[in-house]
Amino acid sequence: MEWDPAQYARDAAFVPALGAAAVEWLRPQPGERILDLGCGDGALTVKLRDAGCDVVGVDASAAQAAAAMARGLDARCCDGEALKFGAEFDAVFSNAALHWMKNPGAVLDGVARALKPGGRFAGEFGGRGNAARVVAALYQSLAARGIDGDEYNPWFFPAEKEYAALLAEHGFTVERMALLPRPTPLPGDLAQWLNTFATPFLAALPAGQRAGFTAEVRRALTQHLRRPDGVWHVDYMRLRFTARRAFGK
Repeated sequence: MEWDPAQYARDAAFVPALGAAAVEWLRPQPGERILDLGCGDGALTVKLRDAGCDVVGVDASAAQAAAAMARGLDARCCDGEALKFGAEFDAVFSNAALHWMKNPGAVLDGVARALKPGGRFAGEFGGRGNAARVVAALYQSLAARGIDGDEYNPWFFPAEKEYAALLAEHGFTVERMALLPRPTPLPGDLAQWLNTFATPFLAALPAGQRAGFTAEVRRALTQHLRRPDGVWHVDYMRLRFTARRAFGK
């Protein structure tokens, strides 16, 4: 999907802000060459650069890559399922991006190729149960219109064992992994979140029906996700991990 960097900065700035814990698991060291996979507008990539790392950011969105370049970063428009790097990075990092890549095998092949032998892969993304209430409401509203939500779901939310097995299959040894509940407060209304992150579902409908659909989903979720103080919290589940590429692979 395509992203609007201005909209993302306004409605989704919490995403890179909450990526600090994943960076801690990465443990970037000065002088390391790091690939930031799914760098977005570079808000978190800058922190890796400021830690003294030589960082390359890649994102499938040309607009987001351009926004990262505007921060003075080496950022490139690149499909995460078709990485072309060869044994040049000490580490690959990814925050809140891997769940948008529905061919994880192709992603892991590219990550393994990009890493030097013994290099590490660390990150965080949506795991099993991520935004489960939101997903259920989206599916229900689409089903009421005779539409199969599976055809429009853009997300890959694996369980720990599932992703650990994928990593092992592609030559990685898991060092640390956790599936973490993280109810996340939104800076604005749930409708803004839906219009930022759930646009593939909205694309199932004619443009004139999308506002009504969004309002319907919002109503269905009010009692579950809107707290008495009026703040919306999405039921995030984050899969955080570190893994190491085998030597000689």
